[in-house]
Order: sequence, then C-alpha cells, then structure tokens
Amino acid sequence: MPIALLALAAFITVIIVWNVVFKRNMGEAMLLGLVVTVLFAGAQAPAFLLEGLTGALTHDVLYAALAFVFMAYLIDVTGLIQKILAILNSVFGRIRGGPAFVDTAGSAVFGALSGSNSANTASSGSFTGPWMVRTGWSPTRAATVLAGNGGMGAALPPSASMVIMVGFAGGLVTTGQVYLGLLAAGAYQILLRMVLVLYFVRRDGIPKAEERDLVPLRTSLKQGAGALSIFLGALIPIVVTVGPLADYLTESTPLGDTIGEISLLTWIPVLIIAFSLVAGRDRLPSTFRGWWTLLDGALPKFANIGALLFFAIAASEVLGRLGLAEDVNEILQTLPINGVLMVVVVGLVITLVAGPLSSTATLTAVGQISFLTLVGVGVDPLTAVIAILVFASTEGASPPASGSIFVAAGLTGARPESTFIPLIVYYMIPILLIGCLIGWGVLPIPGS
Repeated sequence: MPIALLALAAFITVIIVWNVVFKRNMGEAMLLGLVVTVLFAGAQAPAFLLEGLTGALTHDVLYAALAFVFMAYLIDVTGLIQKILAILNSVFGRIRGGPAFVDTAGSAVFGALSGSNSANTASSGSFTGPWMVRTGWSPTRAATVLAGNGGMGAALPPSASMVIMVGFAGGLVTTGQVYLGLLAAGAYQILLRMVLVLYFVRRDGIPKAEERDLVPLRTSLKQGAGALSIFLGALIPIVVTVGPLADYLTESTPLGDTIGEISLLTWIPVLIIAFSLVAGRDRLPSTFRGWWTLLDGALPKFANIGALLFFAIAASEVLGRLGLAEDVNEILQTLPINGVLMVVVVGLVITLVAGPLSSTATLTAVGQISFLTLVGVGVDPLTAVIAILVFASTEGASPPASGSIFVAAGLTGARPESTFIPLIVYYMIPILLIGCLIGWGVLPIPGS
C-alpha cells in the first residue's frame, strides 16, 4: 500500500485510539498522530516535521480560528451579543430551532459569496453559534451544525473548486452547465441540512424561546441598533471582494488584482473586533489591570483550539509532502471495477483526502484523474464534474483536520473532538451518498 495512504490511516487510527480508547485529551492525540505520521518519512522525518510545523505556523486557518475565538469572547464580554440575540429572537424566536435554520440559510448565501468552507462557517456562525447555545442547543450540537453547514462554501457556485474542475474537464462541459448543475446539487445539500435541523430540534427537544425573553422588534432594535454595526465586519470584506464593487475596484482603480488577494478569513474577524471595540466601548476596561484581566480570560480558549488545529495542520502538511495526491492517483488508475463501484471509490478517496487537505487543494491534486476515471467508465462528463464537487464539499465536515470544525468549536465553546462522530454520521456520509446518487444518475442534474 502507498506510504502516504498508510500514513493517513495511521494518523486517524492513533487519534481515535488515544482519545476514545485511552480517554486522553485530543491535544495529546493530535500531537501523537503528527509524530506517527512524520515517522513514515524515515530518514527525512526531522526535515518533514520542521516543514510541517513551519507550514502550520503560517496557515491562515490557524490564525482565523484563534481570531474568531477572541472575536466571540469580545462580543460576549462587551454585551453586544445579548443585544443582537434580542433582535434575532424578536424575529425568529417563536420558531423552534430558529437559529439553526437561520444559520443554514445564511451559510447558503455566504457560501455562494465566499466559496470558502472555513470563512463560511465564520461568517454566519459568528452570530448564530452563540445564539444557538443560548436558546437550548448544546455546544457540541451547535458546533456540529455550524461546521456541517460550512461545507456549502464549496457546495454552491461560484467557487474556486468549480473553476478548477471546469478547467480539468476542458471542452467537455461549459461553465454555465457546471454552474447550473452545481446549483441543483447545492439545493439537494440545503434540503439535507434543513431536514437535519428538524431532526435535531425534535431529538434534542429544542424549545421555543420563552415569551418573557421576546420583546417587540421595535424595542430590541432601539436598544441594540449600535450592536448591529459589527455585522459590517463580515459584510465589508465580502462586498469588496465579490460582486460589482469588486469588479469595479479591480478593473477601474489602482488596486487592481490586489482585491483578489484579500482574505475573508483574515479580515472578517479583524473588522468585527474593530467594530466591537467601538460599539461596546462603554463595557471595556479603562485601566491596564482591567485589560490584563479581560485578555487573561481568553487564554484558556486559545490554548485548546490553537494546539489542536496547529498539530492537525502540521500533519496535513506532512501528508502532502509524503505524496498523498500521487498515491491516490496511482490507485485510481489501476482499479479494474465497473462504473457503479468506481463512483463510490472516487467518492471515498476524495472524501478522505479532503479531510487533511482543503477542497481546492484536493481537487488540484486528484480532480483531473478522478474526472478522467469516471468518464472512462461511462459517467456523463457534466455528471462526473458535479459528483466530484459534491464529494469535495465534505471538507467542512471532515475530521480531524477541517478548519471549519475548529472555528465552529471556538464560536460555541464546544470541544472539537466531540463533533467528530456526529459530523461523520450526519454530514459526511449523507453528502457522500448524494454525490454517489448524482454520479449514478439517480438525482437529476440539469443538462446531464
């Protein structure tokens, strides 16, 4: 068996055994998983470890997870979240599970705009995550829903993943065909998530908001209008980078292509923190000692999320250097199986690879061979492209290394490892099945 796939299997096994069997904390499990993964590099292990750690230190998702942890902490201690939740409750509070429905709808919108799973989780979850926890959802369930919904960043058009696959398909499909096809596939995924929210609401006995907690919308807006300014922290980076304004700034101003270099993951927390400092200034300390106490309260949250994600990203970097993409390509080229089984195999391979890698990195590495493999066994080219994109969209819900999981955990106060099994059961497997049903022609795609 190729060495990188063995290393991936060992990484996942070590984490599960150390955490589930030996009941040790997930930080230790991730560190041990990284060490075991590096050992597969043999004599080059020290160099691979150093490069993996260096890559993790400069990874934007690591920064984003920590920034969103502090952002959520700040809007809580300044009292802004309470004002925002009062407004949201005025509108949706009488609906059982309202925050989760809002997050699902919001994730569809933000996902179509950002195209990034982690940024999508952060954009909508910054507000719906705390709202869910305060209205009866457990932190684990709330984080599971946020991370599961984050996958719509790659599930809906347009996205970088879609552009990559259009390029690999050459003249066999058009951008318009893929756009409409992915839109239909995204609708299937939205429906799945809405059904899951209904199920969670019934299973967990999520109550309606207490009538005494509901105030007229006019009253909540009057009391919390200033707090709504922090939404600008999410909207400004999106408007500047996507849509007509972005096109104008790119084509008609000296900023040019630099607009495309703006990272949503970087600027959303920075701007929300800035607006929070202004809107919540009356609740901020005025002395050095007060600021020290405020910052000290955030340190335990940083330590938990930061260590887990740092070791997870480092292991992902090592797996990439071990040749995970090349190993997958080799296996797909040599499997002598029929079309029905090949769709399943391609789906499993992409889903497994998208765990430690991002959806775009996964498709850059194995997208072309996956497409050629499916077309080679008789799958319609457009159907093959859409199925592959659906498989890759499991990235947001793929433990243990998905950035969406750690962002969601930071926003809700959940332990990241507590979401792993629920994400696999409720999101990864059903989305994999949707991709297979599309690949088999059971779920229709326009134009295929």
